[in-house]
Amino acid sequence: MEKEQKINHLLNSQPPGVVYLSSWLTKNGFSTQLLNRYKKSSWIYSIGPGAWMRMGDKPNYQGALYALQEQANLSVHPGGKTALSLLGKTHYLELSTKQVTLFGGSEEKLPAWFSKYSWEVKINYFSSSFLPPNIGLQTLEQGAFSLLVSNSARALMECLYLSPKKQELVECYEIMEGLNNLRPKQVQGLLEACTSVKVKRLFLYMAEKVGHDWFKYMSLENIYLGKGKRSLLKDGVYISKYQITVPKALENYE
Repeated sequence: MEKEQKINHLLNSQPPGVVYLSSWLTKNGFSTQLLNRYKKSSWIYSIGPGAWMRMGDKPNYQGALYALQEQANLSVHPGGKTALSLLGKTHYLELSTKQVTLFGGSEEKLPAWFSKYSWEVKINYFSSSFLPPNIGLQTLEQGAFSLLVSNSARALMECLYLSPKKQELVECYEIMEGLNNLRPKQVQGLLEACTSVKVKRLFLYMAEKVGHDWFKYMSLENIYLGKGKRSLLKDGVYISKYQITVPKALENYE
């Protein structure tokens, strides 16, 4: 009875569909021996070393991500176009191409079980500290639980971080066109905290080119844009105000 009460308490302590991390379970009094006993009794099953699911639940990347955020306190989150898709901000649905973009801190790695598991989507993970882990995120409901995802401004900055090799700049500009209701104070805070000169220059260049109202309220003098020219590609157009070279297709885009 005591064992059953303990496993019931365990199973009810988290929303349906989430992964249980061994490290979190150990902290909460569940030994490896006890977990293996529960496994033999068909209460739980393993999806890889250090990760468990309750019997009957099918794992998906969202439930695994919830465990990383809530149980392991990692800053790994959906970012870039995936975040924009989840927020309904763009018709460039990266999820429809079966790809998911995740961002995490420069010292954070995805656990082996997460990387090796055969999810129904391809996981593209980028670890970087060009933005602090505690700003520009918002809570988004995903069925029985909530996840932290990048807000629109941060997500676009993550797209720009991946440009031009992993993300087309013209597509970034098309995304910027749809972000006409950003909060200037929120954008200002992100740009001031951002350490990527490329991202800041591109973001401001695109925002000014689109002509969004919120851009008028930006204090550019408080945003450090570095020194010297930045060439993103060999054959492009030089933008003197932001000292960047951008694709001709982008500068001529109307």
